[in-house]
Amino acid sequence: MPPTTVHQNRWKILAVLSLSLVIIGLDNTVMNVALPSIQSDLGASGSTLQWIVDAYMLVFAGLLLVAGTLGDRRGRKRALQSGLAIFGLASIAGAFAESGGQVIAARAAMGIGGALIMPSTLSIIMDVFPQEERGKATGIWAAMAAIGVGLGPLIGGTLIEVSSWPAVFWINIPVVLAALVAGLRLVPESRDPQPGALDKPGVLFSITGLGVFVWAIIEAPQRGWSDGLVLGAFAAAVVLGVLFVRRQGRTRDPLLDLSLFGRPAFSLGSLAISAAFFALFGMIFLMTQYLQLVQGRSAIETGLVMLPLAFGLVIGAGLSHRINLRIGTPSQLFGALTVVALAVGSLALWQPDMPTWAVALFFFVVPLAMGNVMAPATEAVMSAVPAARAGVGSAMNDLNRQVAGALGVAIIGSVSTSVYSSKMKSATANLSPDAAGAATDSIGGAASVAAQLPARTGDALAAAGGAAFTDAIGLAMLVGAGVALAGAVLVKRHLPDARCETAPPIDAPERRPGRRLEQTRSC
Repeated sequence: MPPTTVHQNRWKILAVLSLSLVIIGLDNTVMNVALPSIQSDLGASGSTLQWIVDAYMLVFAGLLLVAGTLGDRRGRKRALQSGLAIFGLASIAGAFAESGGQVIAARAAMGIGGALIMPSTLSIIMDVFPQEERGKATGIWAAMAAIGVGLGPLIGGTLIEVSSWPAVFWINIPVVLAALVAGLRLVPESRDPQPGALDKPGVLFSITGLGVFVWAIIEAPQRGWSDGLVLGAFAAAVVLGVLFVRRQGRTRDPLLDLSLFGRPAFSLGSLAISAAFFALFGMIFLMTQYLQLVQGRSAIETGLVMLPLAFGLVIGAGLSHRINLRIGTPSQLFGALTVVALAVGSLALWQPDMPTWAVALFFFVVPLAMGNVMAPATEAVMSAVPAARAGVGSAMNDLNRQVAGALGVAIIGSVSTSVYSSKMKSATANLSPDAAGAATDSIGGAASVAAQLPARTGDALAAAGGAAFTDAIGLAMLVGAGVALAGAVLVKRHLPDARCETAPPIDAPERRPGRRLEQTRSC
């Protein structure tokens, strides 16, 4: 398709890409609301619940680099269409799952589809939009990703209320079909004219290293942090990580060009995205359980009280480009990450009976700040990547999100589990070993045990579980706050302001003596 045709259709193309992107964001959060129902119906443990969330993000993250490379090599439209088909089929499999293991397998397969979809959307945007429109297009891209993330809890809650948890898989099918049909007609094909060879050892090292590391983080609270298998997994992850880095430095066609990290826009933009999503996904994982199992809200009530999440993300992403032009990327990211840190850190002050207005305000402020991280940080990352390698660049941008999100769920979830279990020991001392084990394993287990006890004893156990879980959330989210605040400081100190570049852009008119460039005036 000629470039002129592509550019004439670029906003229609963006609409199709946005539709494809919505289901990626949706499935990052819709499952969280279904976790209590899955635990009740399938008897899933706390560790299984974490794997249901992390299997999707882990496979997604592990395959992103190779998926971005395949898009650059074989065609980004082809990667997008293949990803949508895989995602849809895996969703159907998830709807028919009869055990926690089958749900995990379906979510992992969905991660394969997501890994093909998400980098394709951003790299196609880089291909069809001219440089002067990419900031606006990226802001819309971030906002559409935010819509899926923000609406996930409400959609999931509504589906659970009117149907059952398999409905959170069925909701993907009409979206997938619409995106497939529209994409087949509108989205142009593009690829890297000189892609090089696929780095197969690099693919192996990255996937296995990340998988082993997150497995160790999730299993450590159950097995013990000093367990030999856990320590061995951590050691193996370090070795595989070193092998991956060495491989990338020596091969002619690396999966990831390590020299990109020497560019501040790339490395610090990646850091900002990672810090924000580490805190966000860890927070959502815990808060959906807090609202349902501590405050006793139904699934749909949980979705409604979390609805400000969608408005905050969309408003934040929508305003981010205008704010960026006014104050610059370093100041914008510093301010937004600081707000994220303060907001999630405030959970340490929460009580089990927090009023609805306070919860709703929290779910507006955090995503409002997040919206001012996603678009400018993404633009910074992509500005540092050669156009021919847009697939790898967008894959790295998405990798930051997914790895950080998976680690946020794993690390913050593990810290909360450890704190919760420790605080519940005294409250379960008089229970049978099986009941005590279930009540100390998770807040869902405590609720289930409490329902089977006499009224007074059950109420006391439920209250103890709610207090312990609330305290556990507060302490665990201090980890997320610390990561976000550290990212804010590093970005502010070391990320150059692109507005202050002194070199005139290509095709710029010759500067008159004594006259400063327009972008220099804004610094």
